[in-house]
Amino acid sequence: MKETRILIVDDSLVILELVKNILEEEAYTVWKAPSGQEALKIIAQKGLPHLAIVDINMPGMDGFTFCRKVHHFSDLPIILLSAEDAENTVVEGLKQHAEDYMVKPKTGPLRAEELKARVFSVLNRVGDFSYTLEPLVIVDDGLQIDFAARRAIVRDQTVKLTPTETKMLHILMHHAGRTLPFSFLLRRLWPLEEAFEDRLHTHVYRLRKKIEADPRNPHYVLSEWGKGYKFPTPAD
Repeated sequence: MKETRILIVDDSLVILELVKNILEEEAYTVWKAPSGQEALKIIAQKGLPHLAIVDINMPGMDGFTFCRKVHHFSDLPIILLSAEDAENTVVEGLKQHAEDYMVKPKTGPLRAEELKARVFSVLNRVGDFSYTLEPLVIVDDGLQIDFAARRAIVRDQTVKLTPTETKMLHILMHHAGRTLPFSFLLRRLWPLEEAFEDRLHTHVYRLRKKIEADPRNPHYVLSEWGKGYKFPTPAD
């Protein structure tokens, strides 16, 4: 059975432990971070999780800032778990940062079954990451990806990737074996901007030049003419 890893980011040690216990009942592997800064360190050390559950109001780096930083190099699914229930905050969270938003009760205990259901729903909707998530994700002998450091190891040579190239790889590898329509990629890469296919094709061209042995005959970032791009499934 494949391990599913969830990162909890909250400055409340009580909430961290409570959510950890709730999720471990469902056999998830849980990492705890008391701040956004610590969460980014954990990702750099351990690799990306499959899902993050993030508080908004935290000292130093608030939850929205953490979301922006992690989405700079990945398409990590996020559930915001916060006492903030103002409509404009919830709307901003859902439109700009997260797959779901759950409000912490002002009185009484955290609703454990609701949290479990929301986690299950998001993970089921976004699907499992096709490759094994480690600090250095191994595609094959010729390509490994370090998402947090925005770099690739291409035939034993380190290659720096731009944030857009890194996030694109994360999306394609997440859905390996599926042709992702241009419209889907544009929405995930630039959710708050009006972006067109030419922009996407330009980034794919530049990415291929960095990671493909022969960019004209790509092995990793594959095209389906007029439809979209896909990444190969992991080797058996």
